[in-house]
Amino acid sequence: MALDAAFLELTARELKQTLVDARIDKIFEPTRDEVVLHMRTRTENYRLLVSARSGSARVCLTQETFENPAAPPSFCMLLRKHFSGGKLVDVRVIPGERIAFFDFACTNEMGDSVCNTLAAELMGRYSNIVLVQGGKILDALKRVDFEASAVRQLLPGLPYTLPPRPDRPLLIETPPQTLAALCAQMDMPVADALMKVTGGCGPALCREAAFRAFGTEDVYAAAMTDAQRTALTAQLEELQAAWRAGGAPTAVVNAGGRPIEFSFVPLRQYEGTCSLVPYESCSSLLEGYYAARDKAERLRQRSKDLAKTVKNLYERAQRKLAARRAEQEESEQSDHLRVWGELLMANLWALHKGDKTAVLTNYYTGETERIPLDVRLSPTANAQKYFKEYKKKQTAAKVLRQLIEESQAEIAYLETVLYEVGQAEGEAALAEVRAELRAGGYLKHSRQKEKKQKPADFIRYRSSDGFSILVGRNNVQNEKLTLKTARGRDIWFHVKNAPGSHVVVLCEGREVPNRTKTEAAMLAAYHSSQNGGAKVPVDYTFVKNIRKTGGLRPGMVLYDIYETAYVTPDEALAARPAGG
Repeated sequence: MALDAAFLELTARELKQTLVDARIDKIFEPTRDEVVLHMRTRTENYRLLVSARSGSARVCLTQETFENPAAPPSFCMLLRKHFSGGKLVDVRVIPGERIAFFDFACTNEMGDSVCNTLAAELMGRYSNIVLVQGGKILDALKRVDFEASAVRQLLPGLPYTLPPRPDRPLLIETPPQTLAALCAQMDMPVADALMKVTGGCGPALCREAAFRAFGTEDVYAAAMTDAQRTALTAQLEELQAAWRAGGAPTAVVNAGGRPIEFSFVPLRQYEGTCSLVPYESCSSLLEGYYAARDKAERLRQRSKDLAKTVKNLYERAQRKLAARRAEQEESEQSDHLRVWGELLMANLWALHKGDKTAVLTNYYTGETERIPLDVRLSPTANAQKYFKEYKKKQTAAKVLRQLIEESQAEIAYLETVLYEVGQAEGEAALAEVRAELRAGGYLKHSRQKEKKQKPADFIRYRSSDGFSILVGRNNVQNEKLTLKTARGRDIWFHVKNAPGSHVVVLCEGREVPNRTKTEAAMLAAYHSSQNGGAKVPVDYTFVKNIRKTGGLRPGMVLYDIYETAYVTPDEALAARPAGG
């Protein structure tokens, strides 16, 4: 459910009561659609979240600690310029509009007192944050030019105007008798009719009014009896009275624990199928309702950004490999240089200084060779020149073979990192990947002090035979699992020639049965880039057969003694971890 005007007005009342006279201490923009204002009163500190994200636009107090970018975005810098130190003097709304205005008493660059307004426009995909001074726009989080909208533009210097809205009576302010009379003119269910003829409230509240009046009975507005009309009027009066009293903010949570609706009154239409969870305030409801969703969205965005960085590194490594292979091919095709030198040395008697070319018979092939000569050099010096070039090319070919191996190893490593990013399930996992890339010199070390994340544990399983099976979540964990945690007789598994997690069966001095080996192999296939395939090859061996040289990157190991199992990943098996 999107935040409607009625709920926003109640939220604004709460924020006004709590925050008026508070001063802005710090301003952050953790993501491109969110602004967080750190505010302090004489006795308390608060964090005001203003979100213009289309699926979760809202204003509320928050307890969440956000990870901020190393360099503040330009909009954040503008906010700091005009609003830092400002004192909140009013929080207001226009009835029926999904816009909250935060008025701050600020000081401009000249030392004059000015009133700066932060307008939080919370209108679904049209949500925005606009900075206004003296009725004119300083800037907007999402600028709207004439190409984007011919009706309303949001650009610096333009007058700030309200968005157009239908001229419909507000459900929470219009006399209930009037609303019932308007509904009676519509040939559709009462809930739909209320939504059609009123404004300021979402469909959930319209359905609630109809449910409280008629239960599950499907009543058409145009066909209402006098008794039904009276019942609808009474329920509308009750909802309006609840709103005027500040309401009882309540969220609706389904059987899976996911919040699906909210309102300023308990939505009785969901009783019996869902849980109704009350909150102390509108602000705390918005924080709780959207917290999990926003956390997932931020993770998705950060994961996307990190994946883009790694993909760029991967593509750069591929281009480097292609260039080195081309150079190697050129270097290896240098035998003609040696032959030309030999032919020149064998025919010195027929050559003279100043000759531009030498036309000689190749005694290896019997064909005629046209050999370019440097007119500044003697025939002997020209021959020596070709011998030197040949030696140089051969040396380069040897070096390039080593460089190509390094490029291939780097590409294989970055493939594993791409897989890691795609599988990351939390900020801690992404932080570990970023730390790994910084340690490898792929990312610059951040100047900003990073929030310490508790290292994630291995994924833990229990086999059908009672053996512990550990799975690494990323390259750092893979290395720790295989080289530090596991012991020599433990059995190591990894998908063949593809990115994936290290999997180890802890034998604890016992013989590992085939059933456990099969389950471990299936888990290795599941936790790999080959998940979804059939008959996936998985290598396995004793941990004592695994080795690592200094030149290998995190998670990359060597092994020569192994067996290969062909298994199909089992999602049901992977869904029953033992913990961790």
